[in-house]
Amino acid sequence: MLQEFKKFIMRGNVMDLAVGVIIGGAFGTIVTSLTGDVIMPVVGAIFGGLDFSNYFAPLSSGVTAATLDAAKEQGAVLAYGSFLTAVINFVILAFIIFLMVKAVNSMMEKEETPAPPPGPTPDQQLLMEIRDALVAKPKATRSAAKKS
Repeated sequence: MLQEFKKFIMRGNVMDLAVGVIIGGAFGTIVTSLTGDVIMPVVGAIFGGLDFSNYFAPLSSGVTAATLDAAKEQGAVLAYGSFLTAVINFVILAFIIFLMVKAVNSMMEKEETPAPPPGPTPDQQLLMEIRDALVAKPKATRSAAKKS
């Protein structure tokens, strides 16, 4: 059973998947930082200094705090600002992955384009010239050549 497990783990697909998950996790951290530290402050500045991370709706009457963290300590809240940030993260990540897949697909298509067929060999070229010359020869010359 141990040998079978070792064979399964060492297959290319499993290793590729493991590498993809690790790189994807690291890439997700980069996108989260891009969204939270670069894009959302710009969007907030455009909309009058709004901070989406503190947008929430209290679900109980005991919630009176102004920040999301403090409101969560007081009771149940609907943190739609955090959800909006997560949606923007997803859209950015999905667009970047789309661009990466598109680039890889275009590279694969270029590799798969078959080479044009080679031209005729010198012998084939000579035979084609003889054939063309015989076809172009007038009929009278051909019939005189047959009689002799």
